[in-house]
Amino acid sequence: MALNKPMQLALKLLSPDIDMKKVYKLHRRALSLKEPHVLRFFYEMWDHKVLNGDREVLVRLYPPGEEKRSGLLLFFHGGGWVVENINTYNRVCLNLARHMGCRVASVEYSLAPETPFPGGLEDCYAVAREILHHPELFGLSTQEITLIGDSAGGNLAAALSLLARDRGEFTIPRQILLYPAVYDDHNEATSPFDSVRENGEGYLLTSRRIEDYMSLYLPDPAQRKNPYVAPLYAPDLSRQPNTLLITAEYDPLRDEGEAYAEALRKAGNQVTSYRMPDALHGFFSFDPHLPHVKKAYELIEAFLDGALPGKEEPHCQ
Repeated sequence: MALNKPMQLALKLLSPDIDMKKVYKLHRRALSLKEPHVLRFFYEMWDHKVLNGDREVLVRLYPPGEEKRSGLLLFFHGGGWVVENINTYNRVCLNLARHMGCRVASVEYSLAPETPFPGGLEDCYAVAREILHHPELFGLSTQEITLIGDSAGGNLAAALSLLARDRGEFTIPRQILLYPAVYDDHNEATSPFDSVRENGEGYLLTSRRIEDYMSLYLPDPAQRKNPYVAPLYAPDLSRQPNTLLITAEYDPLRDEGEAYAEALRKAGNQVTSYRMPDALHGFFSFDPHLPHVKKAYELIEAFLDGALPGKEEPHCQ
């Protein structure tokens, strides 16, 4: 359903103009307090240690309940590289595993600003390398492993796919990017994307908040155009995984995500892109019974089963 005026007013009240650089620690605590407790028997810890240098990267496994398909979804959570964590995404990953009928592995990558770029990306890379080098640990082949991430997690998935190709250590067969951040400029005055101006205020995620997150993630402004930060700057997007990319209509990141889908397509990759009508940034974390989440699940299932056409879906404008 379209956003009516009372809903738009409510969203505006829920989208305060705050300086995330000053309050990110408070925001982290608030997210942890509101997250409903998920009992330990709904997930397990992977007992295989994954090291990135001297850091042990935590990986949490969510079983499918009823197994409908073989495979593993390697999940990178959102939160602007700064505020969310493996615990606040418990419900998201648990619901994803149940609805997809396959295992989900969620990665506790290092957060900024304590660990700025490329720390979190290298954590994700270390886990992906370990799993793709040893898929037999899960009773799988490499072709049954899919990267998936939302928002900043979608950025990490896209960057990891580029990094894997460039380093040549392993090959990623598929990636699912949910409203990913793939560009460096979210200033309403200078961004080349209309969605930053159309949706940069009053739709939960604001353009200012994105800029704050990027400043925390990237204390060195010279890194902003690094393709592993902003994949749209990659001079070569060939040999990327089969991709499903879902954007949200009322999202500042909408247009850059769709531009990335088109750039991947032009580079010769198989891409299915879909704009979720009437949806906000972050909708994938909402109740799984809501229409937007159910539609996303349907698209992901079809993608995993090889039933999507590898092009722009009809509902994508």
